[in-house]
Amino acid sequence: MSETSNHIFDRFGRKHDYLRISLTERCNLRCFYCMPEEGVQLRDKAEFMTPDELLSIAKTFVDLGVKKIRLTGGEPLIKKDAELIIRELGKLPVELSITTNAVIVDRFIDVFKEAGIKAVNVSLDSLEEDSFNAISRRNYFKEIKDNIQLLLENDFKVKINVVVIRDVNDHEINDFVRWSKTENVHIRFIEFMPFDGNSWKSEKTISFKEILDQVNSEFGVNGYAKLQGEPNDTSRNFELKNGAGTFGIISSITNPFCDSCNRIRLTADGKIKNCLFSEDESDLLSLYRNGEDIEPIIRKVFMLKQKERGGLAAFSNEDVAGHKNRNMTSIGG
Repeated sequence: MSETSNHIFDRFGRKHDYLRISLTERCNLRCFYCMPEEGVQLRDKAEFMTPDELLSIAKTFVDLGVKKIRLTGGEPLIKKDAELIIRELGKLPVELSITTNAVIVDRFIDVFKEAGIKAVNVSLDSLEEDSFNAISRRNYFKEIKDNIQLLLENDFKVKINVVVIRDVNDHEINDFVRWSKTENVHIRFIEFMPFDGNSWKSEKTISFKEILDQVNSEFGVNGYAKLQGEPNDTSRNFELKNGAGTFGIISSITNPFCDSCNRIRLTADGKIKNCLFSEDESDLLSLYRNGEDIEPIIRKVFMLKQKERGGLAAFSNEDVAGHKNRNMTSIGG
């Protein structure tokens, strides 16, 4: 079978071979940019994919050329059957990875190794305990820092996801960069993005240029080098001179990377999204439960994908106010 017929393409010729699966909408943190303080509304478990359904749907995507699967949440490791799902997905011919807040990562180190997971993304928005507690509305800073060290000691590639928000944690940019000089951590600064319920305002976003300007203020323009990226990278990556790790910037707002997007998002309740910012989603789970072939709808969804930003004209306060999407925790990032 030819690549064109066997892979998922959109009308702009982008091949989609990276599947992000949300295991749960629930989380043991309450980060204000991601989840309402009261959490998400509890729904009947019948509305969500069972492990068997998730694994079967994932295999369909692998048959359609998916080469990488990332598990997300909410917090994926609090899913009751997380260990089973991770082990079974590890048997597929894909690169398997996970994004976690690392609160309970210590319980899964051996599971990760057995499943072939080599890279773990950890969400950590502050290196200051009080600030972290304010952002996350919880008090797990020590557990997360200890578990990051545990991952490093066990030779996992550790990326640290930092959502940068003006007047919240933007003063810590160089603290994170400095961490990448002494430890083999890969810092990824993420521009604050709009989702339902997170009170996004354009003036709260710290741009790609502003982040680099802060780095330049301490390390100088010759104190770091730009790294060669991969074709579908979301981040522009850099390395301090003699640095142990790296730092990068994911600039979805001010410098988007839509032209090379290869991502597919499957929510915990079995909906497929062709873009993080798209208002539209299609119900794969119901089709699967009705015994229907889900491949045609997958292909149709991606032929309807917008050229950029899910059809959002711009990231102005006015445009975002009229755009409806889920909150981040129920999408899965």
